[in-house]
Amino acid sequence: MVYGQTDEFSYNIVNNPLHVRDLNATILHLMGLDHHTLSFPSSGLDMRLTVVKPTKVIKDILA
Repeated sequence: MVYGQTDEFSYNIVNNPLHVRDLNATILHLMGLDHHTLSFPSSGLDMRLTVVKPTKVIKDILA
């Protein structure tokens, strides 16, 4: 499966940009885990695998 498209030099994203944290959220969703609530302790803080920035599950990949 191909999702997204780059220019002819593979330098810039032309269609369907995807961040690695969105891919992680999609994989966690397929495993039955909620990426919003999954956290682990690190240096006294609760950290999430998909960080604090806005993250979404890519529904096009699931279809």
